[in-house]
Amino acid sequence: MSSEVQRRWPSPKRIALLSLLYLAQGLPFGFQANALGLYLTELGLSLDKIAFARGLALPWSLKAFWAPFVDRHGSEKFGRRKSWIVPMQVLLAITCFGASFVPPGQNLMLLLTLVFMMNLFAATQDIAVDALAVDLLGEHELGAGNAAQVVGYKVGMLTGGGLLVYASSFFGWPFMFQAMGAICLIIALIVTGYRENPNERHGPAKGRVAWPELRARLLAIFKQPGALTFFAFVATYKMGETMADAMFGPWLVREAKIPTEQVALWIGSYGLVGSLLGSFVGGLVATRVSLLRAVGLTAFFRSVPLFLMAALVAGMIPVTPASVISLTVIEHTFGGMLTTCMFAFMMSRVDQRIGATHYTVMASVEVIGKAPPGFLSGTLARVLGFGPLFFLAGVLSVAFLGMVALMNRVPVIPRAVIADDS
Repeated sequence: MSSEVQRRWPSPKRIALLSLLYLAQGLPFGFQANALGLYLTELGLSLDKIAFARGLALPWSLKAFWAPFVDRHGSEKFGRRKSWIVPMQVLLAITCFGASFVPPGQNLMLLLTLVFMMNLFAATQDIAVDALAVDLLGEHELGAGNAAQVVGYKVGMLTGGGLLVYASSFFGWPFMFQAMGAICLIIALIVTGYRENPNERHGPAKGRVAWPELRARLLAIFKQPGALTFFAFVATYKMGETMADAMFGPWLVREAKIPTEQVALWIGSYGLVGSLLGSFVGGLVATRVSLLRAVGLTAFFRSVPLFLMAALVAGMIPVTPASVISLTVIEHTFGGMLTTCMFAFMMSRVDQRIGATHYTVMASVEVIGKAPPGFLSGTLARVLGFGPLFFLAGVLSVAFLGMVALMNRVPVIPRAVIADDS
């Protein structure tokens, strides 16, 4: 693939389809990432338990184990990718409706189990949706296409982790999950009517891959020059940001004494508005410079608000609605820019013959890389204090720039011919 990405946007039909699918996946994750921790804080759980609750997203880390089945199985008549997307969408809706009958203060374990199931269904759908994106997006459309996907996902997070949480303070807890379930069902109906046309696929992604070839191609991915550097690059790009985001909400509630609903609105809504803006801008950046350079530029800018968070926690910046909202918007804007550029970079390295499996392996590494700082954030906040925690997050973000420099030495393998020698 050329180091430069042509300036072209995918068709509106592809933009709308991918955006809706990623929106559905963002609904439960937005609730877990932005709202669940606040509810657990309100129930009096320790910081360690709040941090470990992020383990409910484990299916996103493990989905690579069943991604080959998504690549191999599916009805050609109904649509290879739709055969997985529609059922997972319906199951996600059913689980959301089930959660509406479980108040968190009465049966917390059942609620957490349902949230885990939401993640399982959404992660499985994500495998098929990512594969659909690999099938439909040409090389010149990766930056813009990934911007549309990330924007859709963030709109889902904005809805599930901010707007519906805020609305639940007026309409009650059940309304939040019932609305999520209804949205999922509507999108499932829309996708059912979409005709998955194999002729739209780019490159050699047509047809099923036999198990021996799939295994050979997957093994060849790990044998490529610079494979270890590449996976380390993907795993570390969000470590500092994840550490800061995991504890920013609890700090605002516990230390700054800001009401839970207000924090949910600020982070889940204002922050995700900034993330939407950043995702769009990131897509523009990715169409004008090489994808690796786009990742480096956005990673540099992303580190700045993390140090500003440390200053806020340390008392160097006054805690006011204006300062918290501004900092949240800035942090999520630069974070959204980086996410779009990284996802486009990852997709540019996909072997299209095993698109679902290969991209899912990358995405799993990305999620696994964010897990340790998320899990340890509560313990570090308790042992070191909130100030040092946020400063460490900024340091980790700056350190990632060294990985960008290392990636400059890794050879670029054309997207359509990866593993052809296997």
